[in-house]
Amino acid sequence: MLLSMTIKNVVLIDQLTVTFNDGFCALTGETGAGKSILLDSLGLALGGRSESGLVRHGTEQAQVSAVFHVPLSHPVHALLSEQGIDSEETLILRRIVKADGGSRAFLNDQPVSAGLLRQTGELLVEIHGQFETQGLLDPKSHRALLDDYAGIKTKDILQRWQDWRTAQQDLDTAQQTMEKARAEENYLRQALEDLDGLSLKEGEEDTLAALRERLMKRDQTIQSLNLVYETLTEVETMIGTAGRHLEKIGDDGQELLAGLDRSHAEMQEVISGIRNFSSELEENEYSLEDIDERLFTLRGQARKHGCTVDGLFRKREELARQLGMIEAQDDLLATLTKNVESTRATYIKIAQDTSEKRQKAARKLDSLVAKELPPLKLEKAQFITQLEKMEEKDWGGHGMDSVRFLVSTNPGSAPGSLHKIASGGEMARFMLALKVVLAEIGTAGSLVFDEVDSGIGGATASAVGERLARLAQSKQILVVTHAPQVAACAAHHWIVLKDGTKNITTRVIALEKPEDRREEIARMLAGAEISPAARAAADQLLETGT
Repeated sequence: MLLSMTIKNVVLIDQLTVTFNDGFCALTGETGAGKSILLDSLGLALGGRSESGLVRHGTEQAQVSAVFHVPLSHPVHALLSEQGIDSEETLILRRIVKADGGSRAFLNDQPVSAGLLRQTGELLVEIHGQFETQGLLDPKSHRALLDDYAGIKTKDILQRWQDWRTAQQDLDTAQQTMEKARAEENYLRQALEDLDGLSLKEGEEDTLAALRERLMKRDQTIQSLNLVYETLTEVETMIGTAGRHLEKIGDDGQELLAGLDRSHAEMQEVISGIRNFSSELEENEYSLEDIDERLFTLRGQARKHGCTVDGLFRKREELARQLGMIEAQDDLLATLTKNVESTRATYIKIAQDTSEKRQKAARKLDSLVAKELPPLKLEKAQFITQLEKMEEKDWGGHGMDSVRFLVSTNPGSAPGSLHKIASGGEMARFMLALKVVLAEIGTAGSLVFDEVDSGIGGATASAVGERLARLAQSKQILVVTHAPQVAACAAHHWIVLKDGTKNITTRVIALEKPEDRREEIARMLAGAEISPAARAAADQLLETGT
């Protein structure tokens, strides 16, 4: 609900604060007093288009703030939370427009984009008038309005749509992959055969590299080993000679002889190791040429497949898997195709059920709106909710229907879009009729009607006022009106006045006393000269509404 609006330096308004009430609120005043400025200011605070012409002459900037009470369950809080903005039940929308046309937007004094301010405003207020009818003029909003009226929750159909799309994407991906695999089948088979022919071994590159390094040093190593062997052999002979001399000493030389025997034994182990090492080097099954050729082949395959030599094992498994897909492609494609058909059928079933609910709700909506039209001087008009099944390429998460609200204002004329067929006043009354029927639908807690009484009077204006009063039982209704019958039906009344001669300003005064309100209704009835008869008629309007 709109609690208050503060306006500073907007056209004729120097500084003004208006506090509003819930229920049916009427704003009246003479033509040119500034009622449209109030609506322009509200539109600015709600994120509407900013224009430098709104800035009061001689000032640098205009500013409008609108304060709302919004229950925490309202969808606007979820929107603001997604944008990282903390919000409470009191929400302040503020807009500043500079004389050069630049503007800034704020939510609870936090800078935001004009786009977010507009999104927020659309959730809080609907404006219906001669020049704009938020939401209802946009055919894109009609389906959602009809669904809300019918109590249709589109969550299930959206999930079925997503299931179908996912299944189709999986099938498309598999088909593309398999087509690519088929084109490369010969290459895959030859590549797999080449890798299998290598008899790959884990860590083979490191092993071969180490062996290659040893082989490159083999000759030098063998020569060194031979020299060591010859030296140790001579030492062994000398140890044998020394042993024989120690034996001649007898028992006194036994301990020394034992130590010499141990040294001789260790010497023999070293000599044996040297013989074995030399034998391995001389008899190695690999030649340096063989090792280089093997490394060249392995590294060439690695470059070919864009991996390391050790990565060839994984590449081999990947190639085998792709070939396996080719061989099993018929079964896989059949499974995926069956899933697409199944999810599509499920989507179509729920979409058709939804279409039936929409058609039933559309017939009821058309009937109820039709009953509201004659009292609003639209007795020759017709309201039609048009449902058409779209082509499959246009189906979506909302179903397979396009929904449009159409009207015709004269018998025999083809129905068309509201803004193309109806005049400004007719458009507002159509919206009033529709909003009365859709009273509980929509997130906006405040509805604004501008010139809803244009071109009507008498009983028709009384009918407009009565319907606005009905609508005010569940919404806050703000009406700018020239019809005394409409103003008399309001629960709260403000008059818009223009003061001054040179420095003209606009004021808004709440008519809280019954006599003040009677005087304004009488002025609306009689004009500048208010007669006793006009006051008596005003009293009757305020008492009976007719």
